[in-house]
Parts: sequence; C-alpha cells; structure tokens
Amino acid sequence: MMRRKNDNKRYFTRMGTRKKVHAFVRVKPTDDFAHEMIKYGDDNKSIDIHIKKDLQKGFVNNKQTDWSFKLDGVLHNASQDLVYETVAKDVVAQALDGYNGTIMCYGQTGAGKTYTMTGTTENYKHRGILPRALQQVFRMIEERPTHAITVRVSYLEIYNESLFDLLSTLPCVGPSVTPMTIVENPQGVFIKGLSVHLTSQEEDAFSLLFEGETNRIIASHTMNKNSSRSHCIFTIYVEAHSRTLSDEKYITSKINLVDLAGSERLKKSGSEGRVLKEATYINKSLSFLEQAIIALGDQKRDHIPFRQCKLTHALKDSLGGNCNMVLLTNIYGEASQLEETLSSLRFASRMKLVTTEPAINEKYDAERMVKNLEKELALLKQELAIHDSLANRTLVNYDPMDEIQIAEINSQVRRYLEGTLDEIDIINLRQIQEVFNQFRVVLSQQEQEVELTLRRKYTLIDKNDFAAISAVQKAGLMDVDGHLVGEPDGQGFGLGVTPFSAKPGKKAKSKKMFKEQLSTSARKEGASSPVGGKDLDFSTSKTQLTPSSKEGDVKDMLMRDRETSSTEPLPLDSPKEELRPPRPSTPPPKPVAFEDFKNERGSEINRIFKENKSILNERRKRASETTQRINAIKREMDMTKEALNFQKSLREKQDPP
Repeated sequence: MMRRKNDNKRYFTRMGTRKKVHAFVRVKPTDDFAHEMIKYGDDNKSIDIHIKKDLQKGFVNNKQTDWSFKLDGVLHNASQDLVYETVAKDVVAQALDGYNGTIMCYGQTGAGKTYTMTGTTENYKHRGILPRALQQVFRMIEERPTHAITVRVSYLEIYNESLFDLLSTLPCVGPSVTPMTIVENPQGVFIKGLSVHLTSQEEDAFSLLFEGETNRIIASHTMNKNSSRSHCIFTIYVEAHSRTLSDEKYITSKINLVDLAGSERLKKSGSEGRVLKEATYINKSLSFLEQAIIALGDQKRDHIPFRQCKLTHALKDSLGGNCNMVLLTNIYGEASQLEETLSSLRFASRMKLVTTEPAINEKYDAERMVKNLEKELALLKQELAIHDSLANRTLVNYDPMDEIQIAEINSQVRRYLEGTLDEIDIINLRQIQEVFNQFRVVLSQQEQEVELTLRRKYTLIDKNDFAAISAVQKAGLMDVDGHLVGEPDGQGFGLGVTPFSAKPGKKAKSKKMFKEQLSTSARKEGASSPVGGKDLDFSTSKTQLTPSSKEGDVKDMLMRDRETSSTEPLPLDSPKEELRPPRPSTPPPKPVAFEDFKNERGSEINRIFKENKSILNERRKRASETTQRINAIKREMDMTKEALNFQKSLREKQDPP
C-alpha cells in the first residue's frame, strides 16, 4: 500500500518492526460442497468464488459474479491437530518469550467457530485450540527450568452489551457487587471486577475452562441447535521470572482466545423473542468490529472507533496493537450459504490490511533491584576498605554518623572558630557534609548570642535622649513606642515586635514599676549591675545604662549627674558651670543627634558593632578557606574513585566470569 512521506517516517520510527495480521479460512466439511462455485488455489492460500448469472433476470446485468481472496492459508477437511499447528502453535510459543497474542474465530452461525476454539469432550482428538494452548503452555514451562513461570486465566462473556464473569460461580469468587467495567491505563486495557485465577498445573486450568463453558449462554434456532449467543474471551496470563537473582527483568504476556458469536441474517435463522434480541446485539457488535478493522487498515485514519461497543473496547490492545494476531474465519462450503461466505471472506481480507507491532513486555523486579543494589553497595564498601588500608587510613568509617560523632564535630568547629584548633582533619564525604552543617549551626548560635547581648546591655533608655533612642531603633532593638523588641512581658514570654502599649491594662503598671526601679537605683550611689561581663552604671537623673570599662569615668559621670540634679544653683564663677555646655531647650535634629550619640555615649555601641563585624568577616574568611580545602580533597577522592573503577573494569576484562 502506498503511503505519504510523513506517514513512512512515522511508520518506521515508532516501535520498530510492523507485521501483518495472519488470516486463515477453515471450510466446514459437507456432503453438498459447491465445487463449481468455490475453488482453491494450488498453494492453498487463495480461494475463488464464482456465482452463475440468473437466467430469469436476463444475460445483461451489472451484478458481480467472480471474487478472489488471497489469504495466509485455506484449511479444507483439516483435522484439529492441523488447525492448531497452522494457526495457534507459534503464537502460544512466542507468548512465553514475552509477546502478546490474539487468536479470533469469526464466521456465521453453525460454521464451526466454537468447535474450532473449544472442541468437543467426547473425543480427545477433537479438542480445540483453547485446551491445546493450555497444554502447550504447561509443557513449555516444564522445558524451562531456569525460569519461574506463573499462569493465570480469566473467562469473560459479552452478552447483550453487558460484561459477565463466567468464573464467578466458583466459591472463591462469589457474586460481584459492582458491575464490571473496561478500564484503560498506560499498560493496556483490563476489565475491572473480572476474576483472575492462578493455575499451578494443567488440570486446574482445564477445570476452570470447563466451569466457564457450562456457564455460557446458548440457544437453539434453525441454523444451529447449540448456538452461542455471546462473545467469549478466554485469556491466559503468563509471567516469567529468571531464577538467576542478578537478572532484574521479567517478562509478562497474555493470550486472548476469542470465540465470537455467529453472524447471520435474521431471516435465515428465524429468530423470535429473546433470541431475536440477542441476534440484534450480536450483529450490531460485529458491525462495529468490522468498522474498527476498516479504520485500522486505513493508515490515514487518526481515530479508531474502539469505544462503539464493549467487544472492540475490550479488545483495543489486541486489534492492531502490541500483539501477534491471527484470524480464523469459518465458512460453509454450500451454495445456499454463499452470501454469508462472501461476507466472512471480505472481513478476512480487510483484517489482512491491519498491521501490528509485536514487542517483548519487559518489567523490572523492584525487590531484586534492591537486593542487587545492596550487594553492589557492600562490594563498593569492601573496595573502599581495601583502598583505605593501602593508603594507611584504617580509621575511616562510611556508616551514618551517630549523636556522639556529630557532637565531636560540633566541638571541633567551635574550637576552630575560637582559634584553639588549627585545622579539621577530613575523613570522608559524610564528615565534610556534617562539618558544613555544624558551621551553619554555630554561626547561627553566635549571631543570636550577639543580639541577646546587645538587648541585655541597653535594656533602659532615657526617654529624653533622642539620639540614643534613634540609634537603637535603627539597630532594630526598640519599637516605635520605646520598648525593646522581644522583651518579656513579666510572665516569661517574649513579646516579639508587639509593643507594650498594644497590651491592655499593662502600660500604666509597667511605667509605675519602671519609676520605682529608677528611684531605688538613684538612692544607691554607684550601684552597678553586671551584664554581659561588663558593669552598667546607673545615673540618678536619667534612665540610661551605659557600658563603662574605667572606674574614673564612672565617678565623673556620677558627679556630673549629682551636680545637674541639685536644686541649689551653682555660683557664676564655678568651674563646673564654665565647662558644662548649656542644655538645649529643644532636641536637635535626628542626624545631628545621631552623630553626637555615636561620638559620645554611642561610641561604645559603635565599637562593639565594629568588633563583631570584624569577627564575623574573619570567620567567613576562615570558612571560605576551609571550603576550598574540602573541595580540593573531594576532587582528589573523585579522581581516586574513577581510577579504582577503571582498574576494576580492566580486571573484569582480563578475568571474565
């Protein structure tokens, strides 16, 4: 068939090799065979149909009288053994190699579909494709002791566009509460609610087959006394695992054995009542099946109408999908049934236009993958231990670190930052990662300690000292209402950024307690409170705590505060009055007040900030140097590991298993 250029590109690049569906024809033996109308080719792969002209209608008419059908084989007067060898044996054999397979029997009622698929129980030689396929599967399993192969079966019936489980009468299954539905997923199509039974031996599979056959719906009419009134799909699921533990892949496959209901005209069968309704559903589903086959044969079609009926939907991945498909068309050889014979042969010729893409269904065993990875990990640890012993590094351990080891690394990092430890010995990659983690932990703790120290040093701020208030607010230690950010509320809870003024009923009480504390501090001359390792001096006229490191400065500040707070005026010629600048009536601008604060009372704060900044910069520099050394060591470890892998590959090539 000719294809466009773009179609050819898509045709060869999707999954690989495509193949045609195999179509065979089996002619039902009869004493009244129409030798003049039906003739076979010499190669038994073609069949010619000739219909004589009706003399009553005249010699001139446009009705076609000759047809020729090219197929893969014509089975005339063939035994059940020959039919199975020709049609099904290769499909079943390839199923145990991971290829899906579908074998379908199509034809009019009474042409021998059920006999071909199931056979009869009276004579062992007359058994059909289905029992022979089960026998072949279990015999091939016995011939493959290197694989652990499991077989499961299911039996589905489609009757009047409804799904039924033919094995639901078994005690282990019971009646289904919810109706069965057809579900699609990336792995294919499956029937939700259909029971799948594990069979460990051939006898169990035959028992399930006979159980399902007794539950099939049959009826009698003029064409067949035991006519199947439903489509039946017997599925064999195969799963093969290699007994070698190193093989992580396993294969799965399924064989669909489809026995379709008979296709015939209602006037010939003489159906009435319930049988007429069944025939209507059968012909409808077979018509949709033929439409799907026509669409699959046309490579220009993008949409295939699989969901028009339950039959085509259930066989979506078996019609032109990832499987080996074989169609066996059963026909009559009598002249009276020539119209239905032509219809069946047309269906077979259309089926030959359909292409499939058989591929092995491989999956990975997760449990085996985990075991193999654990084994590989143990081998790599042994190789690393050998390498460490040769490099005189016997103390290296590659197991996860415990709490004691993490605490030791934390201690080393702290001593390194304090300067008491010159360097940290690098052992392995886990230790490097933990060292970086402890660096982050220690730096975070030190930043919190610095912030807490600043909060403790400047707990009390003079309400009239605008420069100090502005500086502390810019540092983020005080809110707009004059309260420290995160100070306790008297019950041991931090307030965060919430000011005291936002808490009802506590502002007046806090101010009262604050004034009482100031008056008590003013009565104690020279009182001090150790905060952060330094003395904080109280002044009697202001609520300011300033850090002081010299005792003379403390005395001068106390004397100056007493003089300014005295009610008696100083003499005009007093040297203190000449040295002390006059107090401004209004506060200076914020920039000027901030500069004055930094030069006078805020000099100590500024000095502490600069010291902390220099300490942090020095520690960042050390951390950067440590990172560079660690990266260099890691590169050296990677190069060593690559060299070991290269040596291992050379040894494997020299000493193959």
